[in-house]
Amino acid sequence: MEMDCTTPEPLPNGTRLLHIGPHKTGTTAVQGALFAAKETLPRYGVEFPAHSRHPMEAALAACARPAMMGDTAPTDGHWTRLLERVRATGGRTSVVSSEFFADAPDGAAIERIVGQLGGDRVHILVTVRPLARILPSQWQQYVQNGLRMGYEDWLEHMLRKAPYEKPNPSFWHRHRHDRLVERWSRVAGPERVTVVVVDDRDRGGLLRTFEALLGLPGGLLQPVPDTANRSLTLAETEMLRNLNVEFRGNGLPDELYSRLVRNGAVMHMKNTCSPTARDVRIATPRWAVEAAAAIGAETAGRLGAMGVRILGDPALLSTVPRQTGHIRQVEPAGEEARIAPEVAARALYGALAAAASVSVRPAGARTVHQTPSKELVRVLGHRCLKRLRRR
Repeated sequence: MEMDCTTPEPLPNGTRLLHIGPHKTGTTAVQGALFAAKETLPRYGVEFPAHSRHPMEAALAACARPAMMGDTAPTDGHWTRLLERVRATGGRTSVVSSEFFADAPDGAAIERIVGQLGGDRVHILVTVRPLARILPSQWQQYVQNGLRMGYEDWLEHMLRKAPYEKPNPSFWHRHRHDRLVERWSRVAGPERVTVVVVDDRDRGGLLRTFEALLGLPGGLLQPVPDTANRSLTLAETEMLRNLNVEFRGNGLPDELYSRLVRNGAVMHMKNTCSPTARDVRIATPRWAVEAAAAIGAETAGRLGAMGVRILGDPALLSTVPRQTGHIRQVEPAGEEARIAPEVAARALYGALAAAASVSVRPAGARTVHQTPSKELVRVLGHRCLKRLRRR
């Protein structure tokens, strides 16, 4: 096993660094910091060719994956345009980051992606975290995309009910990290794969690792606040999960869910409400924490035998966390997941604002979140009255 706990040497000039995630391993923080430094990076021979913080559509198209629930379908054009921007960087180092590359279904897809990005110039970077940290974050993310199953039931299916693929077959494809690294190293070669074990105790450690690999000065990459990416509390997740049950039970279309719920109610709630110490976090049962740690131990052992470079301490993957924060065996007596009225109100406002918006806004027009609530309610009420009159 090639393990390096010191500052890594920079990758060769001209490398095309492909960060494939997976989800919930610090990807948003990396993408936000790189995009914020986009104009400064070329001074140090590095390019961030994506036109946005996260080229999600391009990655989905490259992996032949469908869009998020109700979103516009990704096309080959998204991927082609990203490839053109990468090629335009010439002989300079470039970096592309999307956790959706971890969803590449098989070796053929990986071989195509690596080949189109530059073949031998491509270096794969995989960020990994302990599964016990990932489980609650990934469950609430699935709920944000329409999942109706409760947390403990979901854990039973993921950890105890073979073949462990229902209701989310993507989970283990992403988070059996040893198999993920194996798929990509088989194509790229282990000498062109780096695994970074994220240490949650070192908040700036992941960005410092990227700086070192890209040959950037320390401190250039800075965290960018992103409230839209925060995890939901237990009460917020349960409110949304129950809404998903109602939504699906009434057969409403996915496009409506995407617009009103995910990009309306949930987005506005996350942007305007910050969790407090009184909010109940998602609690992982002890049996699931221990099962996750056992899988982590097996993962660390297999990673060590692959010949890939490992930055950080693989022993973190098998550590059973202390029962603090969102990982507890049982909820304290009297603690209930109740959503605050102001949080529910802001979620409702987000849905109303999304409903009142038009499909296509003229150039210079205000977004729904720039429009006063009284005006939005007036517009929405006027539209509802028109529809009632037609009926």
